[in-house]
Amino acid sequence: MSSPALLRHPEDSMPATAVAEAGPAPTAPPKTPPSFGTLALRWYRLNQGRLRATAIGIASLIAFLLVWHLLTTYRVVFFVRFTNVPSPLAVYASFTKAIHDPKFLMHIVLSCRRIFIGFSLAAIVGVPLGLIMGRFKLVHEIIFPVAEVLRPIPAIAWVPMAIMLWPTNEQSIVFITFLGSFFPILVNTLHGMSLVDPVLVRAAQCLGARERSIFREVYFPASLPHIFTGLTVGMGVAWVSLIAAEMISGQYGIGYFTWEAYSLVQYADIALGMIAIGVLGLGSSLLLRGAGQLVMPWRST
Repeated sequence: MSSPALLRHPEDSMPATAVAEAGPAPTAPPKTPPSFGTLALRWYRLNQGRLRATAIGIASLIAFLLVWHLLTTYRVVFFVRFTNVPSPLAVYASFTKAIHDPKFLMHIVLSCRRIFIGFSLAAIVGVPLGLIMGRFKLVHEIIFPVAEVLRPIPAIAWVPMAIMLWPTNEQSIVFITFLGSFFPILVNTLHGMSLVDPVLVRAAQCLGARERSIFREVYFPASLPHIFTGLTVGMGVAWVSLIAAEMISGQYGIGYFTWEAYSLVQYADIALGMIAIGVLGLGSSLLLRGAGQLVMPWRST
């Protein structure tokens, strides 16, 4: 038998009438889209850890408010006096009154503006300076001793010097905020540079990379986790420094609002100012963490 006959498929050898009677080949049934319950269950399994953490956090906040309410209602005195501490309901009443007051909103806006300017300047100066100090030994030997002497000085001790250095209170407060966030950013950036694997640097040099490329492709990406750690810590210290500066030398700001409430014996406003500071600090830290996840997507996997 010839080879073409052997290579023919079975259906080729079937008569035309048999092929016509067999009809077209069966097609697969169309896939039905998943139901809403299936999608919801899938989403729950993917986000089960986050939902659990959120539920625990909400429960802890409710427990905190309940304990606060009981301690202030019964005026408990046990080492700590709760006789003059306002209740959560009193603070909520003060909050509903304050949100309709343009002056309170102006305090918050001015504090946020000072934080933005001071923290941005600290990040713009601290991150490049830390990268350069970590890369070049001579620059590190020149700047590091001065930075280590100035770093332990608390922000509140800088207030008199800042008032003498800068012509306006606004500039002195921004300067103190800058100092508060500058040193954590600088130190963490230096720490990140010290942990860069030298094998990666030598590999880049062997491949012909120049200093600029090594800096951009090796040192900076490897130091990013520590840089964002420094930014997060620096943001918290920036709020501490800002509130201290506003309480001493400010005329506006959420720190000045809290201190003024203490001077006027408005206890509910004191607690309101403290809660506002905490919420603003939390929001700014969450923004930094979100930016870190966008810049470093490999860290979230």
